[in-house]
Amino acid sequence: MTASAPSPELIGGPGLPQRRELRTEVPGPLSRELAARRSAAVSAGVSSTLPVYAAAAGGGVLVDVDGNSFVDLGSGIAVTTVGNSAPKVVAAASDQLVRFTHTCAMITPYESYVRLAEELAAITPGDHEKRTALFNTGSEAVENAVKIARCATGRTGIAVVDHAYHGRTNLTMALTAKNKPYKDGFGPFAADVHRAPTSYPFRDDAGLSGAEAAKRTTDYLERTAGADRLAALVIEPIQGEGGFIVPAPGFLAELARWCRANGIVFVADEVQTGVARTGSWFATDHEDVVPDLITTAKGLGGGLPIAAVTGRAELMDAVPAGGLGGTYGGNPVACAAALAALETIREDGLVARAAAIGEQATARLPALADADPRIGDVRGRGAMIAVEFVRPGGTEPDAALAKAVADHCHRTGVLVLTCGSFGNVIRLLPPLTIPDELLHDGLDVLADALAQS
Repeated sequence: MTASAPSPELIGGPGLPQRRELRTEVPGPLSRELAARRSAAVSAGVSSTLPVYAAAAGGGVLVDVDGNSFVDLGSGIAVTTVGNSAPKVVAAASDQLVRFTHTCAMITPYESYVRLAEELAAITPGDHEKRTALFNTGSEAVENAVKIARCATGRTGIAVVDHAYHGRTNLTMALTAKNKPYKDGFGPFAADVHRAPTSYPFRDDAGLSGAEAAKRTTDYLERTAGADRLAALVIEPIQGEGGFIVPAPGFLAELARWCRANGIVFVADEVQTGVARTGSWFATDHEDVVPDLITTAKGLGGGLPIAAVTGRAELMDAVPAGGLGGTYGGNPVACAAALAALETIREDGLVARAAAIGEQATARLPALADADPRIGDVRGRGAMIAVEFVRPGGTEPDAALAKAVADHCHRTGVLVLTCGSFGNVIRLLPPLTIPDELLHDGLDVLADALAQS
């Protein structure tokens, strides 16, 4: 095929044509040229899923430099929840850019930092008094949640669970379960981290309830760490990189109860699940669980880097002045974008839209599972859906099949992501602005990929 580059006037956002269209092979010639430049300039340690280079994105599509338009079922790993270049986000960030780009909130603060903290207090679970501190990334937020818990409790131990992913900094690598590629060769890691079994309904013994799985977790922690030594239990209410694992009902609530009974800070890592992704503002809402601390990032900034720890005032205020912060934490442009993203979610009904996307996906995917024994499980909430692949007749993971399905989707114009501790899960994270017909086109391609793999 002949390369046909997009117009230099191409502008992203919801005005882009919402269709899948391939003008070249994938990757096209211009993407291949950029790949050659990249290999000579960028560390090999920085990988990429789809070997094309973005030129514009919006709604539910991503357009590459060769003019190919892909169905976006990844959202930059749950970041562009409100869609790429959402109009309110663009307007708010642009307005802030011409006012000032940075002063450092620790030096000369500004109203948008305060207003975003107020917004987070309003939307996060619980009606208790709350405080917020802003950072740049999910890893930073999780790391600072641990700092806050340790400072407030005077304890040092941190509990996490199997299949967890919490980040790539030294402390969050210690919290993360999966070794390759996240931890291998990067140690030694932070100490006093204790990993316990979690609730993984597809792989647990049949009939194991959420309460029973939680008792298995807490018994293990009491035996190996000691509840009186633990400052915090850090957990994703739906595990992300670990495989979009939705725990059995009651698991999170029982863990939260145990934490309260033992003076342990319950930290919900909602970096990937939070801010409307699961069909509620937060995934803990589905379980009526109120965390002591909650971390947000990804979808919070509408595409700009910002993160937060929001939690009980007595915990957040236990840290002495100067103990939290960072040069770029709560950057004014990112704060403006985040406020606009939250406004977009409210005004455009995107919490309900996430739930509707989940209903449409889960109405179709189980039929594929019924017809194909290689699909072991379909799970998720809202616009956070996963398909786990196994060898027929059991639960043995089939990572090769997941890779083959993803590769077929990529060549055919649909961006999907893999995940899972065993590398055998396809995850779907569409922007909440994706049109129904585009979503179903992506699901059609996924079904075709499975049939041909």
